[in-house]
Amino acid sequence: MCGIVGLFLKDKSLEPQLGSLLSDMLITMTDRGPDSAGIAIYGGAASGKGKVTVQSATPEADFAGLEEALAKAGFAASVTVKSTHAVIEVAADKVAGVREALAGIRPSIRIMGAGESVEIFKEIGLPKDVVARFDVRAMGGTHGIGHTRMATESAVTTLGAHPFSTGADQCLVHNGSLSNHNNLRRELIRQGMRFETQNDSEVAAAYLTAEMEKGKDLGEALTGALSDLDGFFTFVVGTRTGFGVLRDPIACKPAVMAETDQYVAFGSEYRALVNLPGIETARVWEPEPATVYFWDHEKAA
Repeated sequence: MCGIVGLFLKDKSLEPQLGSLLSDMLITMTDRGPDSAGIAIYGGAASGKGKVTVQSATPEADFAGLEEALAKAGFAASVTVKSTHAVIEVAADKVAGVREALAGIRPSIRIMGAGESVEIFKEIGLPKDVVARFDVRAMGGTHGIGHTRMATESAVTTLGAHPFSTGADQCLVHNGSLSNHNNLRRELIRQGMRFETQNDSEVAAAYLTAEMEKGKDLGEALTGALSDLDGFFTFVVGTRTGFGVLRDPIACKPAVMAETDQYVAFGSEYRALVNLPGIETARVWEPEPATVYFWDHEKAA
């Protein structure tokens, strides 16, 4: 079943509240998916810096001495540990190198996301416990997405939780099921994409990454998904500056959106939005099937 939320802020005065607002939205969706939860916060980094969010099943061992190990490998980095995850901040042009170096320095560490802006935290458990574990409420930012999962056909694992990130500052949450994901996975592997799981949602994320690497923006990549992805789906997607929503042509999964002068919000159900500021005067609508909705801070009027 699963529950999705998203929040794209237009009003900078709300940015310190992003984590708190998004957490409340996600917790409201708990009964749509009590198995695992995840959240992506786009909050930026210091000028010239990038971030790599990592996860470990044995954080005490993997994160101990990680800064020193990275320094020996030639990377001046700061490491902030948050429970089973850590955020590594490094020079922006060193992000790719850090990702590669971690495979040798700490082979049991998993990359959750990387780029100039995004931090991704996901774990098994109820949304209220996941957001508390990572102190999400204290995080500020410009936009974010979240997902709470009901694992109906696969194991409940951290790697199987959403969001899925397959490119710099890109991530996706998904409610639905794809029927052509295995064929698409094989084609994307031939194009150089790498996968951590067998989840069809990771394939959807990788597809969008591959399309954007060809020069498309998020809106254009989502448009292509309508012809290239087969199945039923609701996607909410984040990039460094953008936020997009797409439902399949049948649109069998529930979705509702709201927009004010301060924000654009998405929820699998309206009740996820009811505590947002100014919701009583928002334009509220159900996103149309096979229609791309796309906002970008760099393309705002």
